[in-house]
Amino acid sequence: MRQWFKEFFSPCPGHGQPSGEPSGDLPGGLLPPSEDTFAAINELSRVVKDNPDAVEIYLALGSLYRSQGEIERAVHIRQNLILRPGLRPEFKARALYELGRDYKRGGLVDRAYEAFQQARKTAGSNPAITQELAKLCAEADDCLQAAKYYVELGNPVAEAHYLVRQAQKESRDHPQDGGQVQKCLERALKVSPGSMEAWLEKIHRSLLRLEKQPLSKILEQALRQVPESKRFILLEGLIVSMQNENPPYFLNAGTAGELDEVLMVLSDYSQDVLLQYYGGLLLLHQGKFGEAQVWFEKCLLLAPDFWPARLELLALALQNNTLPQSVEVQLVFFLSRAREVKRFICGHCGLKRESVFFVCPRCSSWHSISFRRNLNE
Repeated sequence: MRQWFKEFFSPCPGHGQPSGEPSGDLPGGLLPPSEDTFAAINELSRVVKDNPDAVEIYLALGSLYRSQGEIERAVHIRQNLILRPGLRPEFKARALYELGRDYKRGGLVDRAYEAFQQARKTAGSNPAITQELAKLCAEADDCLQAAKYYVELGNPVAEAHYLVRQAQKESRDHPQDGGQVQKCLERALKVSPGSMEAWLEKIHRSLLRLEKQPLSKILEQALRQVPESKRFILLEGLIVSMQNENPPYFLNAGTAGELDEVLMVLSDYSQDVLLQYYGGLLLLHQGKFGEAQVWFEKCLLLAPDFWPARLELLALALQNNTLPQSVEVQLVFFLSRAREVKRFICGHCGLKRESVFFVCPRCSSWHSISFRRNLNE
């Protein structure tokens, strides 16, 4: 019976997300044959009228109503099914699951959660239901419960993500008590040693002098644990945190030695073009333009087409040369627009963003972010 439930709630072939999460409005594979939704609704309504025992058709009709925003009609269909005498448990579980999705679409979060819980009691621990419960808990900022659901789903990346979110909550709510924060971060790194979110939070706390280890040591450990293709996120987060400090970290003369230690760590990764690029940015923020130029030139030796380094070298050249005013104005305009290019891209769906993301806003895949080394990406 449990195997039947598993198949009943699994997405139809060809419609799954890269992240393994359910997709579409009809997880049982009940896609209408007609592309005209309204025509499909009319046709299914006629069939249901002639055959009131066709439960699958009722479920499909409710999902079509939901897709058109007619939530009350969708809810009415599910409730009628759930109350039907003698309804088989698997159909009741499916109707409760779809009812939860109807309520969620209508913004009735509490009712959605209750419906999913009832579906879970009927169907057992089903991934599709657990996924919906995890999302609802995450949206309600119940991070610990969301993490528990992701344990069930076997997703340590997501579990660590919400443990870090809980650590951030603890830090805001109890700023004088860092014990719970440390426990959450340690748990996150235990379940997912390469958790970018956890290492970024430790880096941020180091800047606030809330970590025992120095910044360079934390960064060194993080670079060893985080996957090579995601290391750039650590440096991006570091620079953003430094800029957001009040006053900005780079304006504090007492931090120069600390930054030198960070650059020594980055120098050990001389073949990583992105880490060399971020090393150059750190030097730029310190006002060490000559040294920054050397790091950006290293980038071009490693990857001649690496456009961000070329932009920074062009900006440095503008500072050192006297050009006709008309040419200088055009170049400054070009640089300002070029820096607005969205640097980050989802490796699954191609969504481009100007800031770091851990879950793709479009396809919901985890840690699919990459740096756009080529503008054609």
